[in-house]
Amino acid sequence: MSDTTVTHALVKGEVGPGCEKVDPIVVADGVTRQFGGLKAVDVEHLEIPRGQITALIGPNGAGKTTLFNLLTGFDKPNTGRWSFEGSNLAGVPAFKVSRKGMVRTFQLTKSLGRLSVLQNMLLGARGQKGENIFRAMIPGIWRSQERANTERADDLLRRFKLDAKREDFAASLSGGQRKLLEMARALMSSPQFVMLDEPMAGVNPALTQSLLDHILDLKDEGVTVLFVEHDMHMVRHISDWVVVMAEGRVVAEGPPETVMSDQAVIDAYLGAHHDTDLGDMTTSQMETIQAEAAAEAEADLVADEKDGKL
Repeated sequence: MSDTTVTHALVKGEVGPGCEKVDPIVVADGVTRQFGGLKAVDVEHLEIPRGQITALIGPNGAGKTTLFNLLTGFDKPNTGRWSFEGSNLAGVPAFKVSRKGMVRTFQLTKSLGRLSVLQNMLLGARGQKGENIFRAMIPGIWRSQERANTERADDLLRRFKLDAKREDFAASLSGGQRKLLEMARALMSSPQFVMLDEPMAGVNPALTQSLLDHILDLKDEGVTVLFVEHDMHMVRHISDWVVVMAEGRVVAEGPPETVMSDQAVIDAYLGAHHDTDLGDMTTSQMETIQAEAAAEAEADLVADEKDGKL
């Protein structure tokens, strides 16, 4: 290996986009999703390390939420396959993905406003015997399980400081409280892998630290976490590993302290010439940038012709 080679305890070999992990919980290969002429996701290879908190970052439109939707069965890819705990999940519907222990939250919360907070929690429990129409008519079959689920729900509500809202309609909760409810409900199924889509979006500062603590608690309990976030301070504070997406591709990954200084990450967020004052540029510098832009446009045109788009 060269002197510039970067290694890490979570990685086999060299750190870089698509690097192989020592103990991955999710492995994705050749996953693409196209909307008309736009390729929203084009992930050649990605592995999520087990038992760690991984941040998925990138500018708006980078494909982060679309990748979440694909991995959890809420959307179908054009190509590719991925596995969770060695089990192939390509084409598996969302409810079956959840049953396998891989759950997610949404950027816009999905709580059912006309149900109570407790009823929302009970919806997250797996394998409920009373959901069968015939068994539902025999309370003796499901009553003990319902009691156990209620006890677990109450325990989680206390942990997330929502116990005082137990009987309130979910619609009455604040935006931050709905985020807490959605995370608590996800834990009702005792998952091995939790995916959080912008957990801090719309949350007031008073609840931000509480959410951070709950995410860190998940790791302490052995749960793997993958979250999308734009707050770089939060990413540095709680993540063990960072994956960076831009234009649907994974452009960088590694520990947060090195990823934040990666030139590919800076370019993805700010542009390749973000530190250049256009007013101070010479004619030759301007011509160089224009030539680079023209070369990129021509390369994209050639690629589209090869793909048969034009």
